[in-house]
Amino acid sequence: MTDRKPYRHRFPLSIIQYAIWLYHRFSLSQRDVQELLQERGIQVSHETLRQWNIKFAPLLTEELRHREPRRGSLWFLDEVCIEIKGKKHWLWRAVDDSGAVLDLLLQARRDTQAAKTFLGRLLVNYDVPDVMHTDKLWSYGAAIRELPVLHTVEHVQVISTARCNNLIEQSHRPTRQQERSQIGFKNPCRTQEFLALHARISNLQQHTRTTVPAHLRRIKQNRAHLAWQTAVEVAV
Repeated sequence: MTDRKPYRHRFPLSIIQYAIWLYHRFSLSQRDVQELLQERGIQVSHETLRQWNIKFAPLLTEELRHREPRRGSLWFLDEVCIEIKGKKHWLWRAVDDSGAVLDLLLQARRDTQAAKTFLGRLLVNYDVPDVMHTDKLWSYGAAIRELPVLHTVEHVQVISTARCNNLIEQSHRPTRQQERSQIGFKNPCRTQEFLALHARISNLQQHTRTTVPAHLRRIKQNRAHLAWQTAVEVAV
């Protein structure tokens, strides 16, 4: 990666992208990232880190999404409750049959309109799936009936603890880990931006911590790092 500096920024791109990577890849606070950089002789305030994330996270999210491979036609959808400043919000999430996150959307409601909004957002970026697995929330069925393009889709409703719904349930775990590390999310807009980029980076790192042989794991990790750096060069 070149060490060019983004316009009106004091630090080179290599440091900015590394800080953003640390913050979204691991369960670290911005002060944790600040300390890690300080150990390497890089003096950056946590407020500067916050501004980097606000400015660059949406750009990197879109660039990574465009670079992702074609996703499967079997979708798993679920929603999980998140409290932001004492108010309930619902994080709607969709993954494909490999466990890769298709998209997520933070909304204040958990009704038909919210489900319809989320499904519409998915259909803008992906082809119509063959099968959709959801829990027993009636809003999914109502939203599917209101979207003509989904009338041919097989809709399978299962209880949230069912084994076939395990992919989507496991996909919520990193969100909960980040929520705990940040002692709760503070702002809906910032939370959406953070979780969107966190999901794309998680997609890059799929299967890099499994029981595959060490040399294959290193190859996958190197590919993930290269894809990240390439996306940063283009987006920033």
